Amino acid sequence: MLTDTPGIHHVTGIVRDAQRNVEFYTQLLGLRLVKQTVNLNEKFTRHLFYGDATGSPGTALTFFPYPAEEDGRVGRPQITTTALVVPRGALDYWRERLTDAGVGVETTERFGESVLRFTDPDGTTLELVAGASDVTPWTGGTVPAEHAIRGIHGVTLLPTNPFHTASLLDTLGFELEAQEGDRVRYRVPGDRATVVDLLDRAAAFGREGAGSYHHVAMRVADENELYEWHSLLRERGYEVSRVKDRHFFHSLYVREPGGILFELATETPGLAAVEDTANLGQSLYLPPWLEEDREMIEPRLVPLDVPDEAV
Repeated sequence: MLTDTPGIHHVTGIVRDAQRNVEFYTQLLGLRLVKQTVNLNEKFTRHLFYGDATGSPGTALTFFPYPAEEDGRVGRPQITTTALVVPRGALDYWRERLTDAGVGVETTERFGESVLRFTDPDGTTLELVAGASDVTPWTGGTVPAEHAIRGIHGVTLLPTNPFHTASLLDTLGFELEAQEGDRVRYRVPGDRATVVDLLDRAAAFGREGAGSYHHVAMRVADENELYEWHSLLRERGYEVSRVKDRHFFHSLYVREPGGILFELATETPGLAAVEDTANLGQSLYLPPWLEEDREMIEPRLVPLDVPDEAV
């Protein structure tokens, strides 16, 4: 039986430099490099996954590094921001840590939450939100457990028509929670990564590129339920892809009329299901159908030096 999504599965962005990306997200933010593999649509492009110890759904940030990519431009219709949750009382630690690393930070309040905003080296906008989370953080990295990032809090979307985007959120099980100015908050009653904010504002059109987000994925229990979602979305007139085998999960894509690209991704088998947990992220992982091409693929990828603390 079809059930509402319990929240966000992962968020994926586009960057330029894989080495710089790994160093920022593992050394500075303290996330674990859970998987280094390739874009299954473009096998000569890396795909990097970060998160908790196993990259569990609701903690995963992923990136496609394109060395020659032009800068992106934030605008409609785009995901503008990913917010990550840290323990209450940890923002002073993070403000000092980021500032000492030369990263500019802005502090704000939103919906009763304290928020720290900054950008990664490619200009991707991130936020740290002080809040509660049941997620156990990665404790083998560079950030003490009492301050460590617990996973995704939510995303902010800037669609061409927020009413269209809200309609898909409603279909997925999100409910209108609050509004502050031109920001409207939707939430599902899940255990993590449950928030989507819609911006209802005039803005120029954006451009996909380095520093922009590609898509946000929502959690689905298993492949059978994914096919049920496929049928329901088609019945409701959405443009839906076929179900795709991503090896670590199965998924489908839907670009709703507001212009935001959503993915629905299964929680199984998971990023840690195909490798020994202790060795995640240490080397390039290729799914079985690409393994026979490893000698062709690896030389065409920009070399990547993974710090010990990253894995």
